[in-house]
Amino acid sequence: MKIEQIEIHHVRMPLIYPWRTAYGSDAAIEAVLLRMRSGGNEGWGESSPLAAPCYSPECAGGLFVVLRDWLAPRLIGQELRSGDELQDQLRIFKGNWFAKAALDTAWWDLQAQSVGQPLYRLLGGQRSLVDAGADFGMRDSIAELLELMGEAIRSGAPRVKLKYTRGWDLPVIEQAREAFPAAAIHIDCNSGYSLADASMFENLDRFNLAMFEQPLGFDDLNDHADLQRRVKTPVCLDESITSPDRARQAAALKSCRWVNIKPGRVGGLTQAVKIHNLLQAAAIPCWVGGMLESAVGAMHCAALATLPNFQYAADIFPSTRFYAEDLSEPPLAFSSPWKFTLPEKPGVGARPHPERLRELTVQRAVIG
Repeated sequence: MKIEQIEIHHVRMPLIYPWRTAYGSDAAIEAVLLRMRSGGNEGWGESSPLAAPCYSPECAGGLFVVLRDWLAPRLIGQELRSGDELQDQLRIFKGNWFAKAALDTAWWDLQAQSVGQPLYRLLGGQRSLVDAGADFGMRDSIAELLELMGEAIRSGAPRVKLKYTRGWDLPVIEQAREAFPAAAIHIDCNSGYSLADASMFENLDRFNLAMFEQPLGFDDLNDHADLQRRVKTPVCLDESITSPDRARQAAALKSCRWVNIKPGRVGGLTQAVKIHNLLQAAAIPCWVGGMLESAVGAMHCAALATLPNFQYAADIFPSTRFYAEDLSEPPLAFSSPWKFTLPEKPGVGARPHPERLRELTVQRAVIG
């Protein structure tokens, strides 16, 4: 298909309550929503690196500029018959994975619209039902956290993920495990520790956690391999895996026993599928993460989660969990407790609501 026009929206989506992690607190999620047009069809993509370059070196304002000035113009007028051809056009630009993901996910939605297929089927998905897990950031008290965990576990959540950082660490896990001895629980450290903290992670082995997610540096593979040799709990890599090459290196180094794949972090669905396939061949299971996207981005994540090597409940949430009103429609909702059903209509299955998109757009550009 020939890419005729690309429309870029830098948006700020207010949260119901701040999202607190090891790298700070966000009262709103900043993202880029991108529309790609070709031959009377249009596709939507979303990429959400947040307002500040704390999760990764990218941020939403930077994405907008890079897409407007460099990446989007590169694609205008190009015939792109596959995600690989899109990635080849963007290869000259180093890194900028979240920026590339906005274009790549829009292309996949556009392609699915063009061929009349649901996105998850076009990606090779083998099921239309996706499991979701519960995820809790830091709260005002451990008692509040335990109450929320109890609600999730009693309602059938298949696992619980807890943010873990200095000052919100061992006592939280001690009380959570005491309260819920049989629950599947894992911690997400968001690269907040170093190998000097290995003894702490060795101590955490006694709590029978499902995994330690990204315990060490955001771009590290070697120290994670050292830590994995020292602990029984599986290490899961998130921020460290930004490309198929990084996944291949992690597998060779034995840096982890799980990988979280976020389409935004790895440059889009094209790269995410390659990473999934590579890790499947290496017998390393995966799961799908999210960045608190609107329904557009979340549905891209859900479509990816239908591939066979995704073996752990995804970080995909009903719209009402974080937003008073989702920017996109239809809003995400469970089809049964802790499960999402993928739509069978062509494309990703969600679109920005025009009025809400206008209200929440910080800056906008049209290329082509």
